[in-house]
Amino acid sequence: MDMTGNGFDMIRFANPEWANLFWLIPLFIGFFAIYRYLYRLAMRRFGNPDVIYQIADMQSHTRPYVKFVLFLVAFSLVSLAAMNPQVGSRMEEARLEGVDIVIALDVSRSMLAEDVRPNRLERARLAVSRLIEELDQDRVGIVAFAGTAHTRVPLTSDHHAARMILRTLGTESVPVQGTAVGQALARAAMAFVDDSRTSKAIILISDGESHEDDPVEYARMAADRGIVIHTVGVGSREGAPIPMYENDRMTGHVRDGDGRVVITRYDEDAMREIARTTGGVFRHGSGPDLGLDQIMEAIREMEKEAYETSVFADYESRFHYLLALAFILLILELLMMDRKNRYLKRLRLFKT
Repeated sequence: MDMTGNGFDMIRFANPEWANLFWLIPLFIGFFAIYRYLYRLAMRRFGNPDVIYQIADMQSHTRPYVKFVLFLVAFSLVSLAAMNPQVGSRMEEARLEGVDIVIALDVSRSMLAEDVRPNRLERARLAVSRLIEELDQDRVGIVAFAGTAHTRVPLTSDHHAARMILRTLGTESVPVQGTAVGQALARAAMAFVDDSRTSKAIILISDGESHEDDPVEYARMAADRGIVIHTVGVGSREGAPIPMYENDRMTGHVRDGDGRVVITRYDEDAMREIARTTGGVFRHGSGPDLGLDQIMEAIREMEKEAYETSVFADYESRFHYLLALAFILLILELLMMDRKNRYLKRLRLFKT
């Protein structure tokens, strides 16, 4: 996991899997809430808890909460330390070799159809994320399209950033609805800024229903530039209705002007023809990978070409600072008693 700051520093986590520790925080909060509830029940056996606090002058009402907050912050710092944050502040030019790949992902409403579980779009995002994770030094770009097409990730070797942006793509990512496959291919082809490179591939992932243009014509223009287009058709030939959502709740299905439910069908012929025109591979999306593994086999047969890029170097771990701060907070938490300190009482650090 990488994050670029406002300056020139790059922060990354060497062990991002330890982020799962943060899931324990809601459990801690739940246990603490139960403990305080049972404590107040026990206090009620002796009378009104608020009256008891007033009578028991040395009993603090807020300190247990402050101690718990200190513990939570310390635990969060330890969790971050376990992820091993590293900082790199020096850039250097690196010469890498790979293939340029642009993924054109259909985010139109028809991709919400559930003939592929959980739906066409979510299955496609998961498969593409897995593909990007397995890339070596290949550069990758992402184009999202519906009625129009937009470049979301220019060609980059930063696969972590590409996957992060991929997770944000949805039907709202493109303001104009529809399915303009031809525009998507044109936009994807524009991502290859260096025409001298010969190892260029587009992976088109769509249900193939192009209502706005002729995608095969755009495929011919891409073939003239030496771009190979591989296609993945998502959906079933029988088709499925398109669900409508409001506040994350399904409210019905898309209907036409006559009030009939619209059925979106997967257009295999168009997807096959696009791939055939450029010498690419067509796969009907099935299985967790949607057939992308077989497409990547074809891409790996392409000649890898060298390119220069700037990368961060000399990463240094910073986990010890977090551990030191967590240690200080834990010491404070241990030294702070639930009861008031008669010697510090006059400082009135806590009102009750």
